Amino acid sequence: MGTVVPNSPKLSPENGENSAVVGSNKQLDAGALFVLKSRGSWLHCGYHLTTAIVAPALLSLPFAFALLGWVGGVLCLTVAGLVTFYSYNLLSMVLEHHAAIGKRQLRFRDMAHDILGPGWGRYFVGPLQLGICYGAVIACTLLGGQSLKYIYLVSKPNGSMELYHFVIIFGSLTLVMAQMPSFHSLRHINLVSLFLCLAYCACTTAGAIYIGYSKNAPPRDYSITNVGVNRVLGVFNAFSIIATTYGNGIIPEIQATIAPPVTGKMFKGLLVCYAVVISTFFSVAISGYWAFGNQSQGSVLSNFMVNNHPLLPKWFLLMTNVFTLVQVSAVVLVYMQPTNVVIERAFADPKKDQFSIRNVVPRLIFRSLSIVIATTLAAMLPFFGDIMALFGAFGCIPLDFILPMVFYNVTFKLSKKSLTYWGNTLIAVFSTVLAMVGAVASVRQIILDAKTYRLFANM
Repeated sequence: MGTVVPNSPKLSPENGENSAVVGSNKQLDAGALFVLKSRGSWLHCGYHLTTAIVAPALLSLPFAFALLGWVGGVLCLTVAGLVTFYSYNLLSMVLEHHAAIGKRQLRFRDMAHDILGPGWGRYFVGPLQLGICYGAVIACTLLGGQSLKYIYLVSKPNGSMELYHFVIIFGSLTLVMAQMPSFHSLRHINLVSLFLCLAYCACTTAGAIYIGYSKNAPPRDYSITNVGVNRVLGVFNAFSIIATTYGNGIIPEIQATIAPPVTGKMFKGLLVCYAVVISTFFSVAISGYWAFGNQSQGSVLSNFMVNNHPLLPKWFLLMTNVFTLVQVSAVVLVYMQPTNVVIERAFADPKKDQFSIRNVVPRLIFRSLSIVIATTLAAMLPFFGDIMALFGAFGCIPLDFILPMVFYNVTFKLSKKSLTYWGNTLIAVFSTVLAMVGAVASVRQIILDAKTYRLFANM
């Protein structure tokens, strides 16, 4: 539940950032106390937001454009950007409101508990967020392995190593980095991540333009190939891809890292984040679709090679994939935080120091176990992208498009005659329909691809 802020200004010197939130460590469980330290600035918040949103999943945007066409693709990408910025700002305003009245909420489930009731936080929002974020960890681990394999094949086209080998290598790297003690401790990593995402998006855009103008340019066709029901489901599948790409199910946890007072800081962080979002999402989507048309693949980087023959210099492909590989490792760490909160809450003792043997040993064991499980699942299920599309429909859309509208309307008790109330309601209703149809489209895609599914497949 949300944490009550006492009137006493006295802070304990060793835990000042948490005491500023609650005044007493006894009021916080170990998950909130150790992982969600409130020490950051609005600029740190911008770094965290950027890493959570601007991830290598954006390389699928040209494929979404192929399902929507030029007009539909640009329109959908623009509307989704505006709606998510509005939605995340609403969440921030709700969090600031509760902090101002003495009940700062540090987690998504805290918000659901305080605004909608205990059952919503415990049985719906908490498990949903945890599932989505851990699913993102698995998906990013798989993506990291695929990036390593891509680098390997560019360097050694006839190499014999398989995908699961690279997933394990990437998981081993994550195993070490996952021991970072708190969300706030990732701020410098996420600053590097911000520059890396700008770098690989610039490389991707430049590469697509180069190929588009080269003599080896593939024939471009911008027509939508699907017809009938396939076309309709393809459109909703594209909606789900774009919504998931903008997705960020950890806004409250990111705002929890900000040192009080929090008023206005999240908005500045969102401005930093969306400056990067606009420059990366639109450049990659438009250049990739322009260069490859309806032949755009699930990741536009796959279009840079034809029959294992690179269309760009090898050093350029290697550089682009190294940028992608390193940035996705930061994304894994960000989406591990809700899991880390649960681990610390269950196994750490908030009455002892965070770096005491009593707390370090369980942290090391259970965080490592969490990464081992995620790596194993990523290696076993190389088709996890199809599953994540289903998770995105069920999870990202409710967390990012529906609940923020509901939280805002309920918290501020908006009049049913107000334009804001009906605007929020309309977004929530449309998003609900989108989630249901997107789930149907995702299940259908899983069924179509089921014949190629094989554990530990070398995809």
